[in-house]
Amino acid sequence: MNNWSKLNHLQLGRYGEYFAKMEFTKAGFDVYTSEVDDKGIDFVVRKNESKYFDIQVKSVRNYNYIFMQKDKFLLRKNLLVSLVLFEDDKEPILLLIPSLDWKELKHHFLIENNYEYAKSKPEWGIRMKKESIAEFIEMYSFNKQVARL
Repeated sequence: MNNWSKLNHLQLGRYGEYFAKMEFTKAGFDVYTSEVDDKGIDFVVRKNESKYFDIQVKSVRNYNYIFMQKDKFLLRKNLLVSLVLFEDDKEPILLLIPSLDWKELKHHFLIENNYEYAKSKPEWGIRMKKESIAEFIEMYSFNKQVARL
């Protein structure tokens, strides 16, 4: 079946990005890809003439920690994280997380790290635990979230 562990980090990321684009397309959105990803945006989706969203895709296997540097991921209404969860022998799971949910830290998986006395830059993160992932998946399932846009 699906052996995602055979893919390297870049291959998995690319697959996740294409997967997310196709799911947005199936949901009736227009998808626009930028030639250069230097602003933390992988692609833009448009629902209609006046409503668009910037999408940052993150692909993960084994429930690893994921983060976005705060200086590149500025919380706003039209910025979303499309999170693709990969587990061997299973189909990918697509989640959609509004960036403003980090402002309120709406779920215990969503965290803020400011690293005040460290060299690392401040970041917004997702710390997942396999034993409690079902609630997170339910809350941020792609179909549920895309219906709200």
